[in-house]
Formats: sequence, C-alpha cells, structure tokens
Amino acid sequence: MKSHAEPNGHPGADRRLSLALVTETWRPEVNGVAMTLGRLVDGLRARHHQVEVVRPRQDGDAGGDLHGAHLLRASLPIPRYTGLRLGLPSSHVLRARWRTKRPDLVHVATEGPLGLSALRAAHSLGIPVSSGFHTNFHDYSGHYGIGVLRSTVEGYLRWFHNRTRCTLVPTEVQRNALARAGFRGVRTLGRGVDAELFHPRCRSAVLRAQWGAGEDTLVAVLVSRSAPEKNIPLAIRAFRALRAVVPDAVMVIAGDGPERARLAAANPDIYFIGNLPRPEIAAIYASADLFLFPSMSETFGNVVLEAMASGVPAVAFAYAAPEMYMRDGVNGRLVPFGDADAFIAASVEAARNRGHLRAMAAAARATAATVSWDAIVNRLESLFASAITIREPQP
Repeated sequence: MKSHAEPNGHPGADRRLSLALVTETWRPEVNGVAMTLGRLVDGLRARHHQVEVVRPRQDGDAGGDLHGAHLLRASLPIPRYTGLRLGLPSSHVLRARWRTKRPDLVHVATEGPLGLSALRAAHSLGIPVSSGFHTNFHDYSGHYGIGVLRSTVEGYLRWFHNRTRCTLVPTEVQRNALARAGFRGVRTLGRGVDAELFHPRCRSAVLRAQWGAGEDTLVAVLVSRSAPEKNIPLAIRAFRALRAVVPDAVMVIAGDGPERARLAAANPDIYFIGNLPRPEIAAIYASADLFLFPSMSETFGNVVLEAMASGVPAVAFAYAAPEMYMRDGVNGRLVPFGDADAFIAASVEAARNRGHLRAMAAAARATAATVSWDAIVNRLESLFASAITIREPQP
C-alpha cells in the first residue's frame, strides 16, 4: 500500500464539507473525549462545515437531538462506567439515514458496536471513513480484571482502524507506537486549550476558604475521573508525603467515577468533589497551587494543559501531553514514566520550595497560552479533506 503524504495546504481544505461524527460519548458528559470532540465540532461548524453528530441515548436524554447531536435509541450500560451507555449495532438505521443525506466523510471517534455499525454502513455505501484513537482500551483491560483479553482487544482495534482511511491520534509518540503495532494511516492531531476559560484570574479566595485554605496554604489538586486506570492512589501518597513537610497543605480531587466513594471514605481529610460545569472546574484549577497528575493511561491528558493555562504547574510522568508541553523544573516537574518514587519526591520538592513553584506557575501559563484550538481545527480540516480523496485502505 502506498504511503499517504501528510496534508499541507491540501486543495480540498477550502471546500465546505458534510461530515458525520459517530461517538459513544458527547456533551454534557464530562470526560476528555467528549470535551475534545465538542471543541472540534464547534470549530468545524464555525467554519461553515456541516457536522452531524450521532451518539447513543444516555440516561436522562430527552427528544431526538441534544447538544447538537442526533440520538440513537439503542444503548446499554457500560460495566463500572456509571453515567455512560454503549451504542448498540445500528447499521440499518445509519444506512437509511446516509442514503437520504449522504455525508462526504464519516468520522468514527469510538470503536464500540455503534462505531463498528457506522464503519460497515459507510463502507456499504462507498462513503470514506476516518477514525479517532482516543482511549487506550487495550491498556485499560488490566485495570478491570480482563488483562487476558489485552491481545484480543488490541487485535480488534488494529483490524478496526486499518479499515479506515486514516486514524487520528494526539501525539507523535502514540503515532509511532501504533505504527509499530501494525496500524496503518496514523496521523497526528494535537489538542488545544481554552486559555481564556482556564485562567489564573479565576482564583477564588472564597473557594479556598471552603477548603480551609488561607492565602499562603498550599493546595494540591487533581481533576480526573475516579477510576482504576487513573492511578489516583499515587497522587494521594504524594500528598501524604508532601504534607509531612507542609503540614497545613490541602488536597482537592474533582471528578466522579466508580472509585470515588471508596477513595473518599478512606481519605476523609481530602476534599472529593464530583463533576462540575467547566467554569466551576476552571475556578478549582486556578484556586490551587500544584497539580498532581499520576495517570499512566492517557492518550493525551487535556487536564494538564488546563492546569497549566490556569497557572498551576503539574507533577506528571514524562509521556503524552506532559512530555510535549512541560520542561522539568521550568514549568512543572516531569518524572520518568512509571517511577512512583520519583513522582512522590518531585511533589514534595515542589511543595517545599514555594518561590520556585510560583516561577513554574508563571511559565506554565505562558506555555499553555500559546496552544490554541484554532490551529488544531485548521489541521483537522486538512486531514479530513485528504481522507476524502485518498484511496481506500487495503483490507
């Protein structure tokens, strides 16, 4: 199969496109995939592209369309993933819909039964398909007691994505890793951050007082889904260690998930906050002083850029977004991937030296302020235009 050249000023990029985006998750759900897709769709629509979003009906949904998305009725709960439902096979519905209103391209963001239905329906109609690789499901399997299925899941993902014209991933590191694993047509599409929403001016003395924090109290924060793959116990261990040298330090963990109740019961001195609207999350970021990000399962890690834009330096493992945008000791603390002891030590050191922490905060904000969604949407337009014109992948 011939290689696909990276699009650069592709002539089709100026064309107004009709696109269908198929996803299991969409706003108002709170997760990185839903947030990213919402940003991309908003950017495309602002440029006068027609984008139809197709997603399964979730609990509490009403009507046929919600937040700019067409709802399919068929769905079922996802085990241990409260608040989100998985789309069921719907090839016949999608075929009928796309025969009537044929899109130029179908972009499948998630690889579940609904995504597979979209792939099959689009192929049967000769509609080009692209895909997104947003979640390391093959890595998650070990956290949910099904590690024996890792190779099977990875094989399915490779089969699925190799039947699309291109697969979009957020980092060059992941692009190279998937290419080594036999995924074809992998293209990099980064992420941006809303540096006006996430801003140091959102810092709130009133909010800090609710946490028992004064002006000079160190507040550590984590914004994350409370789930096994997020490695939250390591952030708590780091907080315990830094509290040994900064006794009045406070920790806040924002986000919901299957582990929240257990972690909150085991750590009554930590403030566990559920899902909140994004402006309130922006205030939580900005009202903190240090972001502890222990996850080792991200495809990107949008929350790191959000913290940096809020003027809050992070402690994180050197991969994905942290590796792309953080410089150790300059705008945050990077530690070797998987080295829990180094993560804890870096957290303690950052908490101990408040002058250096403030300097890193200013540098973190300066870095994130240059990372715009507009540039990401520019590249997405070009990638989609290229996917429409390149030849079909070999099965």
